[in-house]
Amino acid sequence: MGILVRGEPLSWEETKALSDYIKEHGVNQFINLMRTMKQRKYEGLKWGDEIEYLLFKFDHQKKRVYLHRKTQEYLERLGKHNCNFEMPVTFVEEYGSFQIESTPNKPFLDDFEELNNVIRDMRHRRKELMLLMDKDTETVLTLTNFPRLGCPDFCWPPAKPSPHGNVSQSIFFPDECINPHPRFPNLTRNIRQRRGKKVEINVPIFKDKNTPDPFIEFPDIPAAKPNHVYMDAMGFGMGCCCIQMTFQACNLDEAKVLYDQLAVVTPIVMALSAAAPIYRGYLCDVDCRWDVISAAVDDRTDEEIKNPGKSKARSSRYSTINSFLRSEKFSDVNPPYDEEVFKKLLDANVENIDTLMARHIAHLFIRDPISAFSNRIELDDETDTDHFESLQSTNWQNMRFKPPPPGSDIGWRVEFRTIEAQITDFENAAFVSFCILLSRAMASFKCNFYIPLSLVQINMERAQKRDAVLQEKFYFRKNIQCCTCDCDPEIVEMTIDEIINGNGEFPGICKVIRAYINNMDLEFVTATRICSYISLMQKRASGELLTTAAWLRQFVQTHPLYKQDSVVSEEMTYDLLMECNEITNGKACPELIGTLRQTSDHNNKHFRRDSYQTNDDPSSPVFDAESHVW
Repeated sequence: MGILVRGEPLSWEETKALSDYIKEHGVNQFINLMRTMKQRKYEGLKWGDEIEYLLFKFDHQKKRVYLHRKTQEYLERLGKHNCNFEMPVTFVEEYGSFQIESTPNKPFLDDFEELNNVIRDMRHRRKELMLLMDKDTETVLTLTNFPRLGCPDFCWPPAKPSPHGNVSQSIFFPDECINPHPRFPNLTRNIRQRRGKKVEINVPIFKDKNTPDPFIEFPDIPAAKPNHVYMDAMGFGMGCCCIQMTFQACNLDEAKVLYDQLAVVTPIVMALSAAAPIYRGYLCDVDCRWDVISAAVDDRTDEEIKNPGKSKARSSRYSTINSFLRSEKFSDVNPPYDEEVFKKLLDANVENIDTLMARHIAHLFIRDPISAFSNRIELDDETDTDHFESLQSTNWQNMRFKPPPPGSDIGWRVEFRTIEAQITDFENAAFVSFCILLSRAMASFKCNFYIPLSLVQINMERAQKRDAVLQEKFYFRKNIQCCTCDCDPEIVEMTIDEIINGNGEFPGICKVIRAYINNMDLEFVTATRICSYISLMQKRASGELLTTAAWLRQFVQTHPLYKQDSVVSEEMTYDLLMECNEITNGKACPELIGTLRQTSDHNNKHFRRDSYQTNDDPSSPVFDAESHVW
């Protein structure tokens, strides 16, 4: 959610008055940073994950479950016994007073054996949180969203919305559910005030047999669209959870490659990890959180939305990237950018600020700063980057380029931001490991995933649709072995199954990953675990295993209390989260993960390299790791 600065937050009017000052010094800070860090290089990749958790309280007698507003209490208690941790981890605040974010205390290294530590680290983090809880009535889950967030009495302790309050003014979401750290209520208030009204979120409802047609909840609210579930607060988006991965590259050029190549894969991974089909107590006709968050932080006025040329902002602050960092040819969306900032960046004559980098930063600076603190205005542009970060950290995109912080030994990083939170640590570890393995295979074989960025944006839209993993096709490049950045692509529409598992003309991403790992000398435990992670991706892609969204939808639609009217009641939600809690703690769920979790945990002393060869389409091309062709 960005850097958490302590201090007195400025109102929107105060921030607006300082907008030009913050932008001017933000650009200066970026220039100074890039000039200072231009020679920074490291040996080998480093990486880490961020997982966001939801806190829950059960009332077993009434068969109800609530979001538990205990973030501050838990973080305080975690801080007091941090020295007793078996493995060092970090817990921090998130937007909701019912959320906690966790990361490893130090990055993982570019070592296959580190992949064996991912699930161990995730389990340890969950364990540390669970030690603080009443095991009978409290739990922590990695769900992307709470199905009844925004329904009456959805949180504990109880809190009521404040439609005439000073922060969100929501009719559904109490301000008490916002983390009290000044950044979060200030962002909420300032986005609303800059916009001139509350945010408007409309998610298409899933039309079941008995769903009213048309479905109209609020005929007197113009913002509420027919046949949509209406929401009106930033908390409906930022109250969702996800997994974010940060890669630290060896140098700036490798960071640019990772940023561009992984951006193409972000919609594919989002569809595979889809986990959010229920909003405000209704089954919806989407499977992912992305557009919900996008609408939840859209600070554009009605006039700016109707006439984007005036403000240059064509989309919400939460969107898909608008340019690559290494390819002019495939950056075809002609993004708006601040021309004065662009010129200033190029005129600085800094070696590592080229045209593409300048355009990327100038695009971020078409926005107004939306959050500032009174004690962090007059800064030293040589040593501080707060003003740069005030724009950088409030542009939430599918990938984020992160230069080294001043005064640190941290390197050039990129952040992968589209993975939805999964129910089990095994699934979360599988998605993290899959992305790491893909990045390494991609670098080793010099794969070329470039397609026009306009097609990536179309893929992002398709990835959110209901059952996209089986029902949608996605633009993808067939000739990924073409090593030249701007060589002409062979682009076709493929299913997720074809992209992951291959077909008669394309080998599939997993075959490329297997070709990479097949020559490695792996410990049998690590090899078995990696094999189970890859198998999860393949089986999700083929439909043999359900996505989390499909499993949640199936649970609701087969529940004995479901009336085929799209309503997810309190008791149904209680049963659903009780089941999720049991699966988290080891109960088998063959539809979701098969037997892969047990296989991953079993020390299989008879592991063979050819076990990597399962699940391949026999008609797909064979990848030759020596010549890098198929």
